[in-house]
Order: sequence, then structure tokens, then C-alpha cells
Amino acid sequence: MSPKFSSFQPFKLATFLLILFLFGVASAQLCPDFYAKTCPGALPAIEKVVRAAVANEARMGASLLRLQFHDCFVNGCDGSVLLDDTPTMKGEKTAKPNNGSLRGFDVIDRIKAEVEKICPGVVSCADIITIAARDSVVALGGPYWTVLLGRRDSKIANFSGANSDIPAPTLNLTNFTTSFANKGLSVSDLVTLYGAHTVGQARCTNFRNRIYNETNIDPSYARALRANCPVNGGDNNLGPLDTTTPTIFDNHFYKDLIVKKGLLHSDQQFFNGGITDSQIKAYSFNPKAFTEEFGKAMIKMANIRPITGTKGQIRLNCRKAN
Repeated sequence: MSPKFSSFQPFKLATFLLILFLFGVASAQLCPDFYAKTCPGALPAIEKVVRAAVANEARMGASLLRLQFHDCFVNGCDGSVLLDDTPTMKGEKTAKPNNGSLRGFDVIDRIKAEVEKICPGVVSCADIITIAARDSVVALGGPYWTVLLGRRDSKIANFSGANSDIPAPTLNLTNFTTSFANKGLSVSDLVTLYGAHTVGQARCTNFRNRIYNETNIDPSYARALRANCPVNGGDNNLGPLDTTTPTIFDNHFYKDLIVKKGLLHSDQQFFNGGITDSQIKAYSFNPKAFTEEFGKAMIKMANIRPITGTKGQIRLNCRKAN
């Protein structure tokens, strides 16, 4: 061992071990069988409501999946996105990334009501969001992954955080990688999680500029979209994020990007001569690789700053603090 190495190694090693210990403690507080004894019927009850909601409207599956992204990116996965405004607090629902587009709150309400019948005051709204996201993907034909549970609910929302921390569809790739890195997610995680755009729809107001003014778009695709998204008006008209199978969780979104059929500006940024091109190509050819990695990335995202232990609360109504 060199003198230089031995002079600082004890301090470095101690610091590294402390970080590992603290991370292990935080992760250990979430576990897949958290409700095994306190509410064993919770997961089947949640799945039943989600399946019924998706069967009634396939788009709801994408909406419930999106809820988890928008919850976890603001103060962590704490259920704050579900809180309504109060006289003393402005919730996140009317923040620009959410207002008029974030959906599924009524389904979460139904889930919570069913779970409360089984075991009152046990299952958190934050965990319901996480489970519902997984069950929605499965209901749309996507992969199953084991969710880690044990989150507790926040008592407050963060309106300004929702405006600043949720990446907008107008951003470029650099902005997205920075946004995800700020949450502890890698570029690979970003590309994988962005594959959620294989289901769902977007509003005309979010892709109008792309179909009229951008050049890295298939011309015939742009023309077809203009029929339902005029220059003026029609802001809420919808377009599918996946041109082929917008109600099936598969890898067609990545195939669309390769032929310049990304609906949003941010979509096409992922295949535009940058560092993510190779991963987009790989997923377009290998759907199994995408679905396997998607579950892992969702688990990682769901571990962003959860409230655990005795902090926070278990809300009785997901729309308001107890």
C-alpha cells in the first residue's frame, strides 16, 4: 500500500461505509410484503379497481402510470400530487405540468374507499399510486414487477416544486438528463422510463409547434396530425403518443422515434443524433429488454425520497391531510 493511499483511506472508507449504511437503512424500510399481515387483501383490491377502470377506458392505464411520475418528481413519492387546494395551501394539481391533463384521481379515490373497507387507516395513498401504476401497465399488456411498499403520506403539497421539477414536453435531451439526474436517475433510466409513452395521448397544445414548425418529423405524419390540431383552437384535441398501439404497453414508441414519428418535441429528442440513439435502437429491436428494464427503473423511481417510519401520516382521504 502506498503512503498516499494509506494517509486518506481510513477516512474515505469510513465515509463510504456510512453512506452505504444509510442507503441500506432507507431502502430496507420499503419491502414487498409490508402489508402481508396488516392488510393482506390490499393488493388484490387495488388490482380489481384498476383492471375495471382500464377495461372501461384504456387511456386510464396511461393516466394512472403518469400519476406516479408526477408524484415522485415533486418532494419524492409521498402522495402529495393527490392533495386538493385548501385555504392555506395550493396543491400540485393546478401546476402547469398537471393542470387540465393529469387524470385518475377519481380512480385513486375508489381504490382508497375499497381498501379502507378492508383495513382502515393502514394503506397509504403514496403506496396506492405505486401499486396502481404497476397494475395499470399489466392491464395494458405490459410487464409485472414486485413493488416495494411502506411509504407514508405527506401532509402538504408543493405547487412551485411541481412547476419546476416536472420536465416539460418542450425540453431538449440535455434538460431531461439533468432533471432525471437530479432525482438520482441515470440516462439509461430516463430512456427506459420514457418508454411509458408507448401508451396514452397528448393534447394538441403540447404538440402544435412540433407539427407545424419542426423539421425532424415525418412530413406525412405531421400533415395527418394537423387535421385534428389546427393552428388556432382545438387545444384539448388528442393525439396518440404511439402511432400503432396506443393502448398496448409494448416497444412501438421506440420504433416511432426511429422513423421521426415522435409526437412531442421531447419525444423526438431521444432519437436525434444524441447519446440515447443506441438505446432507442436496442429497445426498438428487443421488446423483452425494454419491458425487463422498465420494471427495474420503476422500482428505482418509486424509491425517490419516500416518507417512512413514523413520519408523515396514512391519509384517510387521499385528497386531504387528516
